[in-house]
Amino acid sequence: MNNIVIITAAVFGSLAIILGAFGAHAFKKILSAEKLDSFEVGVRYQMYAAITLLILGLNLPFDHQSERAAYYLIALGTLLFSGSIYFLSFAEHWKKNLKFLGPITPLGGLLMILGWLAIIIRFL
Repeated sequence: MNNIVIITAAVFGSLAIILGAFGAHAFKKILSAEKLDSFEVGVRYQMYAAITLLILGLNLPFDHQSERAAYYLIALGTLLFSGSIYFLSFAEHWKKNLKFLGPITPLGGLLMILGWLAIIIRFL
């Protein structure tokens, strides 16, 4: 399980750097300042998740249910939170109505919070 967690962290981290670079350069030309700010929030939280998962993958044995729950909740939460923000940031540019993704963002945030609570439970 450690390898899966570390690989997930590496994928999240590398994609955050790539997307952040595109946001700082190429996307400035096609996104409004407000949409770019939202996009950057998604990138920032994705990197936070990458660092968190890397630390967990290197330090936990994943033999407790709460450790595994922390991984799944943080990983899924990040996909939903950051992913929905990315799509919503581009909706106007793509001329697509993606407002149905709006409720997905806080759901992803909630899952990330629950992941952190699972870490707390593990160490209590």
